[in-house]
Amino acid sequence: MWQAVATAAFAATFPDFDFVLNFVSDLAYLRGHRGLTHSLILLPLWALLIAWLMPRLLRARQIDWRALYGLACSGIAIHILGDLITQFGTLILAPLSDRRFGWGTTFIIDLPLTGLLIAGLLASALWRRSRLPAALALAAAVVWVGVGAVGRSEAVDAARQYAARQGIAAVAIDAIPRPASPFNWTAVVDDGTRFHIAHINTRRSDVMGAAADDGFIRRYTAHYRPVAQAEWTVRPRFGEGEARALSQAAWTAPEFAFFRWFSMFPVAEPLTADAPDCAVFRDLRFETPGRDAVPFRYGLCRDGSGWRRVLRTGHGLQPVSD
Repeated sequence: MWQAVATAAFAATFPDFDFVLNFVSDLAYLRGHRGLTHSLILLPLWALLIAWLMPRLLRARQIDWRALYGLACSGIAIHILGDLITQFGTLILAPLSDRRFGWGTTFIIDLPLTGLLIAGLLASALWRRSRLPAALALAAAVVWVGVGAVGRSEAVDAARQYAARQGIAAVAIDAIPRPASPFNWTAVVDDGTRFHIAHINTRRSDVMGAAADDGFIRRYTAHYRPVAQAEWTVRPRFGEGEARALSQAAWTAPEFAFFRWFSMFPVAEPLTADAPDCAVFRDLRFETPGRDAVPFRYGLCRDGSGWRRVLRTGHGLQPVSD
């Protein structure tokens, strides 16, 4: 019995073994995370490897790998599904396609969803002979993701109504999931050159206040206003003024193909005095209200007649290895 549990647990964590790409190079991880190990096409092969390997690792060679194969498939599949509900992007068709898939119903770190799954694990450990705790936890998790899907639909509808009121010829309308509530969203209207965004809670009727000494959940969720009182801001894709020409040139450069592939809502950051020849972009997916740090801020700096890749961190611009 415990060998089956160990196999399923190992399989469920296996896809994130792609963290080793961090030790290869900066771009190897960006390109490969949620890639081959998250592929539905390769899932049967990964499961076969795990089912063959586990009896040897557990010193239980009397166990036929075929008895573990279904568990390995299920473990990998549920991990992939857990990633698909986010908006990060998962390469489920790798290596045949580098298209990124994501349903965007759930924030990448959803505490209630995590709590439901942990509760299910603990209850299953206490009542080992019953499948009911696991079934209930899984059903509750599915319902929670469904609630997020409803919130997403409402946020997209709010963005669509805003575009209609403003007469915006939108090329894309979307919504970014945010923390603390399945009804916290950043609504996005893309007019082709600018992003119109608003941080909204689709079920809130009054603006929520938050003091500095309030709990972190309240401080995070207070940024999201009722739809009727939404504050829309405009973010140019390529910035303004002298930064625009540099940003456009960097964006179309072959050296920046990786970020064009990775990003969904890219915006250029203002030029800085210490790096006037560098165009740095961020993705609005990772710009969370209430959180200062923004990951995945990549850019290009002019280097003679070419470009060099950089990553902006809290310590300034860092070179990026291919």
